[in-house]
Amino acid sequence: MAAAAPELPADSSAAGFRRDRWKRLAGLGLLGAAVPEEHGGAGLGALDTALLYEAASEGGADTGLLFAAAAHLFACVRPVLEFALPETRKALLPALCAGALVAGNAMTEPESGSDVSRLATRATRVDGGYLLDGVKSFVSNGPVADIYVTYATTDPEGGYFGSTAFAVDRDSPGLDAGAPLEKSGLAACQAGEVVFTRCFVPDDRVLGSPGQGQLVFQTSMQWERSCLFAIYLGQQERLVRRCVHHVRERRQFGKRLADLQPVADRLADMKLRLESGRLLLYRACAEIDDGQDPSLWVAMAKLAVSEAAVATALDAGRIFGGRAFLAEYGIEEQVRDALPATTFSGTSDIQRQLIARGMGL
Repeated sequence: MAAAAPELPADSSAAGFRRDRWKRLAGLGLLGAAVPEEHGGAGLGALDTALLYEAASEGGADTGLLFAAAAHLFACVRPVLEFALPETRKALLPALCAGALVAGNAMTEPESGSDVSRLATRATRVDGGYLLDGVKSFVSNGPVADIYVTYATTDPEGGYFGSTAFAVDRDSPGLDAGAPLEKSGLAACQAGEVVFTRCFVPDDRVLGSPGQGQLVFQTSMQWERSCLFAIYLGQQERLVRRCVHHVRERRQFGKRLADLQPVADRLADMKLRLESGRLLLYRACAEIDDGQDPSLWVAMAKLAVSEAAVATALDAGRIFGGRAFLAEYGIEEQVRDALPATTFSGTSDIQRQLIARGMGL
């Protein structure tokens, strides 16, 4: 088992991540929600897992911290559950669910963002395992992770079957986890660079079979693009509720803001976006639970909820006016936390391509 990543100093830009808060999430069942009880999880399906994350977000939990938990569970723990060898699952899953270990998702590279089919990171076959060489960027939980679910090219001519997934210990020789990147939002989910230099990974840490990296990744993305974005349903619910309260109390031009038609129209649009995205996300999760191909519903849900999160956060800023720029009101933080939603887990343009493909175009 990997050694725990060290705590960062209080003045670090990663100070938003604390192990005690991480353990608290584990106590609430968030880190192992979609893992069977036999492995230390709660045994929930996709829909119930999404409902749990939505409730935590609506209740006011830190969006960045929930994002860190979701990246841990959906992009890392689920691949270990579904593709690791039995002995590897037994060794890792209980600690991952209990919060003793933090997992980081290492797919994105400096020259490979949306196009994950051409990974520069290479895995070379040697006796007993593989040697990894390459650089991963924007690794969620990277600076504090203990385990990295990593993807590397094993057959440059293999196309869809050219990459392989690995679960790599932080203390593996040749692995160097970089400092946290300075981000504008989601502060409690630290992202950083991870460099592999002839980093040996034993055969028992291969996820799935060699050449199944794309399958492992796409399977994890079905969970991430649905369940993770329940966080943004909860965030929108909070913002709508705050805005409704604000416009009832705030007066301008001798009237409540609520009595001004443009303001009421804006809130109606916020509510419409929220409920439309919610129905799509629930449907996507139900498709996963029913064992159907959820690809089309997942892409529509991710697109709708992420775009709605940004639009609703910006609308909340318009409703609060100048106060939205003051940190004490928290609106500007919600905008910063929402903005990356249309980029990570596949950009909005990528989701539109997937939807078109699902329509047979």
